Amino acid sequence: MQFWKEHTALRMILMLITFVLGMFLLVFGWKMTGQMKGLGLMLAGVVLVLITLALYNKPFEDPKKR
Repeated sequence: MQFWKEHTALRMILMLITFVLGMFLLVFGWKMTGQMKGLGLMLAGVVLVLITLALYNKPFEDPKKR
C-alpha cells in the first residue's frame, strides 16, 4: 500500500503518539503492583507499542506476498 509511503508525517505523528502513550501506560501500570488494573494497563501499553512497531514496518511490506 502506497498510503504510508506517501504520508510519512502522519505515520511519524501516529508512531510518536502510540509510543509515548504505550510507554506511559507500561510505567504507570508497573507502579500499581498487586492490582489487576495495573496488569490491564501494562497489557494495553504493550499493545500500543506493538502498534507502533507495525506502523514503522508498514511501508516496507512487500505487496506481492499478500
